Amino acid sequence: MSGRTGAGLFDRPATPLGTWLKIASGEPVEIMAYAGFDFVVIDLEHAPLDLQTAYRLINSAAALGVVPIVRVPDTTASTIQKILDAGAMGILVPHVDTVEQAAAVGRACRFPPHGVRGAGGTSRAGAWGLRPNAEYLATGNDDVLCIPQLESVEAIKAAPEILALDTVDAVFVGAADLSMSMGSTPASPDVLDLIRSAIEAAHAAGKRCGLAFGGVPEKAAQAVRDGCDFVLLSNDTTMLAEAARNLVKAFREADG
Repeated sequence: MSGRTGAGLFDRPATPLGTWLKIASGEPVEIMAYAGFDFVVIDLEHAPLDLQTAYRLINSAAALGVVPIVRVPDTTASTIQKILDAGAMGILVPHVDTVEQAAAVGRACRFPPHGVRGAGGTSRAGAWGLRPNAEYLATGNDDVLCIPQLESVEAIKAAPEILALDTVDAVFVGAADLSMSMGSTPASPDVLDLIRSAIEAAHAAGKRCGLAFGGVPEKAAQAVRDGCDFVLLSNDTTMLAEAARNLVKAFREADG
């Protein structure tokens, strides 16, 4: 398997379990930590979160022993730079379709000579300048996870080349967008075949493949048995919404 572990995320005995954070508040990340999640993905692609909010959530997650990963809204090096300076231990990058795009993202995550990330040792990632520079640079190159998100047939076909890049540590298959691009559904056989091929490509490269499953833990567990290496379940907003709806429904039924 790939040597980078994202603050030990991939060294744990159990399958790494995460959830998405979409609420611009510190309480959800605390709740997810107390609930036992191994990592959180702070979602800057599909949630109205800004950089300062992500900054606070990264810090809270790390302080609580939860690995902070950020899904960036785009592939620009400047965005990735700021998120990594904020202390994120992993970057999830949506809509990476080609090996060229993956290579650019990987370079943005690594310091020279492995990439083009600029040194910012006075940031949180460098303990405000108190971390020895050699340690700061080594952590950036040796521990931070770079995870392209594969969301098209083109991306799945390019998976072996993407996973062959030294700067890429894992891939994440976005089954919803993948199936939409095919005019299909996430549970259709053609989509499942592509997901299996991505998992096989990851394992052939000695790396990992992750998936998300909404609020269906049984499907996630089956996927792990089928070879998936890390999973995401639900998100903070949906957990709140479903709990609220179920509470109201239960009361209305009990109230007659």
